[in-house]
Amino acid sequence: MTSQSHNAQKAAVIGGGLGGLAAAIGLASRGFEVDLFEKNSHLGGKLNELTKDGFTFDLGPSILTLPHIFRNTFEQADRRMDDYVQLQPVRPHWRNFFEDGTTVDLDPDLEVMEHELQKLGADLEKPFHEFLTYSKTQYDLVAEGYFAQGVDTLSQFLRYYGPRIFKLSLFSTMEGVVKRRLPNPYLQDIFNFFIKYVGSSATRAPGFMNLLPHIQFGYDLWYVKGGMHNLAKGLESLLRELGGQIHLNTEVERIPTEKRCAKGVIADGELFEADWVVSNMEVIPACKTLLDEDERSMDKLRKFEPTCSGLVLDIGVDCVYKNLAHHNFFYSANQQEHFRSVFEKKKLPEDPTLYVVACSRSNPAVAPEGHDNIKILPHIPYINNDHPYTNNDYMAFKERILEKLERMGLEDLRKHIITEHVWTPHDIRQMYFSNSGSIYGVVADRWKNYAFKAPRHSKKYDNLFFVGGSTNPGGGMPMVTLSGQLAAQEIEAKAAKVFSRQT
Repeated sequence: MTSQSHNAQKAAVIGGGLGGLAAAIGLASRGFEVDLFEKNSHLGGKLNELTKDGFTFDLGPSILTLPHIFRNTFEQADRRMDDYVQLQPVRPHWRNFFEDGTTVDLDPDLEVMEHELQKLGADLEKPFHEFLTYSKTQYDLVAEGYFAQGVDTLSQFLRYYGPRIFKLSLFSTMEGVVKRRLPNPYLQDIFNFFIKYVGSSATRAPGFMNLLPHIQFGYDLWYVKGGMHNLAKGLESLLRELGGQIHLNTEVERIPTEKRCAKGVIADGELFEADWVVSNMEVIPACKTLLDEDERSMDKLRKFEPTCSGLVLDIGVDCVYKNLAHHNFFYSANQQEHFRSVFEKKKLPEDPTLYVVACSRSNPAVAPEGHDNIKILPHIPYINNDHPYTNNDYMAFKERILEKLERMGLEDLRKHIITEHVWTPHDIRQMYFSNSGSIYGVVADRWKNYAFKAPRHSKKYDNLFFVGGSTNPGGGMPMVTLSGQLAAQEIEAKAAKVFSRQT
């Protein structure tokens, strides 16, 4: 797909996360001259990896959903994704651990799933399947406008859907819908924690976020063969083939502007002029540091509060915990209090729900034989600049996490650790320039923003666009990739109009 209607205009892309890569590829495939600037030594943003003491750790995302969105990135350039990146399905999807010793898997195989449901109680098959049907209706509605049409603001959303808005669970919380539709407390905890995909709270997210289970059950759950970072490597290869210029270890310092126009970017003291600028830096840090916006402009962005952060703990152990699947959740005994602690009180939770990944179940090469590669991620508050937690606070929290896992089935875990790597919210902020150490961009909160993120197109500068988890349609690998695709489409359309007026 190549268009010359814009007369080979130049585009500067700030940041090589999935949103920036998708935008850069989309523009390069349409004939734009693209320069991509990345402050780190690798592309992929949070899709990062670490090799240490014979272990290879995925430092960022551990699962892939909605694979067709990623395929679209390659197909728009007349390429096949399978020639660059291979995917493999994950079975089971998740393993769920509860304090009373109950363990249950989520699996797309209906026969397997019905057997698992019997562990939780009688007559749960009907409400379970009815909930998935409801989840699909929410997904289909949101996907047709918000995703496919690139609806970018609440007002656009309301205009697009009209009276059909009442088919969406817009005016109740995710947790409220789950409680009404699922009669079992174990299932309530499981389905409430699907909100982990976007780093928000089920007690505050709007009910239509219950579309998340359909994303998993309707499109399956995937792992990138050889490690998640291979997705970034495949996208990088594609961008280079399309002629995109990649500037690694190059930090953009400023976006110079004139009236309603971004003039390009200044990186390492040099001006790179561009007709279009795309920022994959989160909107609030970008407006503050790259555009030097005034307080009045920044106040308008306050509703786009950061999602949670996390304490990322990667450990290599000298044994194999056979009770772990690839993806696992160890639930808080009081999930509502967990959500309140992290998202309302902004405190480290006393009893967190833990996401635990043993990716050696799908890729034995990430750990030596007879060893396990384990990633542990509890959601915790983003950084409070006025009263930040100290490193000692985080390390004490880490010990509480490990104690919980030992109590819930990973016997003598601390005795078996032979290597570890820890990232606090401060490390996340420093590495990715994320807003207050946020992992997923902007929180989905019914009372703050109805789950809407910042618009992709700058209201102040006609040729400036934002992509990534802080913009619509939101956080998570598929959505940030989609934001880049949508931005490229919008830029092509606007460039064509400019070219038409000039000729």
